[in-house]
Amino acid sequence: MTEWIEVAGARENNLKNVSLRVPKRQITVFTGVSGSGKSSLVFDTIAAEAQRQLNETFTAFARNYLPRYGRPDVDLIENLSAAIIVDQRRLGGNSRSTVGTITDLYALLRLLFSRAGRPHAGYSNAFSFNDPQGMCPECEGLGRVVTVDLDRFLDRSRSLNEGALLHPGFAVGGMHWGVYALSGFFDLDKRLADYSPEEWRALLYGADAKVPLTWQGGTINAKYEGVVEKFTRLYIKRDVSEMSERNQEVVRRFTKSVTCEACGGARLNPAALESRVNGLNIAEMAAMEAERLVAVLGGVTEPSVAPVVASLRDRLSDLVAIGLGYLSLDRETTTLSGGESQRVKMVRHLSSSLTDMMYVFDEPSVGLHPRDVHRMTELLVKLRDKGNTVLVVEHDPDVIACADHVVDLGPQAGSGGGHVVFQGAVEGLRRADTLTGRCLRLRRPLKTAVRRPTGALRVEDASAHNLKHLTVDVPTGVLTVITGVAGAGKSTLTGVFLGRHPDTIVIDQSAVSTSRRSNIATYTGLLDEIRRLFARANGVSPSLFSTNSTGACPECQGLGVIYTDLAFMDGLKTVCEVCAGRRFKPDVLAHTLRGRTIADVLEMTAAEAADFFPEKRLHPVLRALTEVGLDYITLGQPLSTLSGGECQRVKLATELHRSARVYLLDEPTTGLHMSDVTRLLTTLDRLVDEGNTVVVVEHDLDVVRHADWIIDLGPEGGAKGGEILFQGTPAGLLSHPTSHTARHLRHDLSP
Repeated sequence: MTEWIEVAGARENNLKNVSLRVPKRQITVFTGVSGSGKSSLVFDTIAAEAQRQLNETFTAFARNYLPRYGRPDVDLIENLSAAIIVDQRRLGGNSRSTVGTITDLYALLRLLFSRAGRPHAGYSNAFSFNDPQGMCPECEGLGRVVTVDLDRFLDRSRSLNEGALLHPGFAVGGMHWGVYALSGFFDLDKRLADYSPEEWRALLYGADAKVPLTWQGGTINAKYEGVVEKFTRLYIKRDVSEMSERNQEVVRRFTKSVTCEACGGARLNPAALESRVNGLNIAEMAAMEAERLVAVLGGVTEPSVAPVVASLRDRLSDLVAIGLGYLSLDRETTTLSGGESQRVKMVRHLSSSLTDMMYVFDEPSVGLHPRDVHRMTELLVKLRDKGNTVLVVEHDPDVIACADHVVDLGPQAGSGGGHVVFQGAVEGLRRADTLTGRCLRLRRPLKTAVRRPTGALRVEDASAHNLKHLTVDVPTGVLTVITGVAGAGKSTLTGVFLGRHPDTIVIDQSAVSTSRRSNIATYTGLLDEIRRLFARANGVSPSLFSTNSTGACPECQGLGVIYTDLAFMDGLKTVCEVCAGRRFKPDVLAHTLRGRTIADVLEMTAAEAADFFPEKRLHPVLRALTEVGLDYITLGQPLSTLSGGECQRVKLATELHRSARVYLLDEPTTGLHMSDVTRLLTTLDRLVDEGNTVVVVEHDLDVVRHADWIIDLGPEGGAKGGEILFQGTPAGLLSHPTSHTARHLRHDLSP
């Protein structure tokens, strides 16, 4: 049996003709600084070729419905297995997609109720909120309904003649307004606030009457409807696709989403909700945290459903084991973070009996507290022991430690990377003279000389989700780190904080624009000033130097490449022959600034651009890009080619040159190599030293030990969390007896 995946001559992105052997049926962790070529090798080369070859086994018709993968730039890849990619992309979906539906756990729960529920309500579909047989007829299985927001629709201080109906379609003098004006039910000069209960009912919900209206030269008898009835019929129940974007926006201004009164938000019809197992209906079970649901299902002893219960408990236990025991099956997938999404995807594969597969993970430790990292590594080992090949791109030392084999790329990022600088056992990497090896040997000290706060930003009686009526003073003028296991309430607390202090600058994990036309220079605002410099130097319009305007190459519309749709075959991307990938017309490239064309400038790295431009207006952003570890990124690099960690740091760089503000960062070490964490801490220190307040939600212990102030939440996730375990300095946290953060910090500091 072949024991190695053979890769020869990989040149995708910045890879420098890389050749290597990856052991099969083992865990191989790929390390290196951000931009060193890890993703290019693992995802864009090995995994992409595995998926491309698998897709080619299907007919041309079937391939039309599958994702398309181009052939990577590599001489040879041999001995591949079918690949399953578990990345950090959020699960997304819509309001009908939940943790239960995406993991198929809810399907098993429906099967349980169809067999053991009393009174019997029908087959499995009778318990589905996405099926007409089971969904609540009022909200159609959504649990919420859109209704008129009367506080926005009406101005009670005005009369009908004064325009009390605020929606433009009900404006004074219009046809809709005329129905109420001519109905005879109202004094048109009477304020709505003075209406009697009968008048309110007539205005809002109508009456049995006809109103004669003059219309297009004739008279019609219009049915009288209350404003709620009329607005609901005309706008809420109307197909959205039939309305213009402007009308849709107007409708959104005058509506609100509320819990469905018919089902109480449970999404199901009365028959499904009346059926119970051990006194609970299916909605009540789906609303439980996974950890509690495991225990509740242990009490279901009916022999006929024993296999279903066993399968449910096994898969729920996997959810708990991976650190997601605080999630409920009715949690919408759109609310999950990238790290939570990735771990939910892992659970879907753990029950698989397939062997000799290739599982590819993208930083599975993202969003995990150190307490939970070992749980995740146990699952990687479980996949390996089934006879699978596990490839992991990772920075966390605890994940690296579980590897059978390590491939370290570098030595630097961007054009300075793309080489394999080490491959072998973990112990060998710890001794290696590479950036990763040196960082693994480094021991950072605990911060003892902390800054003194200049004041405090208060959050009082915070009780959202699982928070237990917390009152917290976030100190100003210092670096505060909010810690705690996943689900402890960190994100909820910061959400309440933002509601009380809305001027805070937020650097979160939401995606930046990934349009083909959006690049580093456009997103950070650098390009506007660069175009003005070129325009002044050459006496022409700034629009000439934009790939989205008059200067763009007409052949590729300023993209630099031509995208060709080959119908049933893989799409083709080729460099534009007219502009040779430079994106501009020839006459634009004839204009220069200090000997460089606009295309030359866009091909510069941030570090090169900082040396090239003496203009002070450009330096703050260029310096910020360097400080967050993106000095290797070219100004013209499309955002769609950046990793998640790189995207977040681009967002951070655009905000760093502001001052005297409050910053909130959500896990800024995401995607960062250990060496880059040092640069991040230097950046955060500079922000604080310039008079800013910096609040960071983080699990990375290097960031925790560098804080001036720590707010630790817990003790566990979900209902067992939402409490403040500790507030104070890192040195004070060390002695806390029950905090998971304290325990792991003590372990990390031990020799």
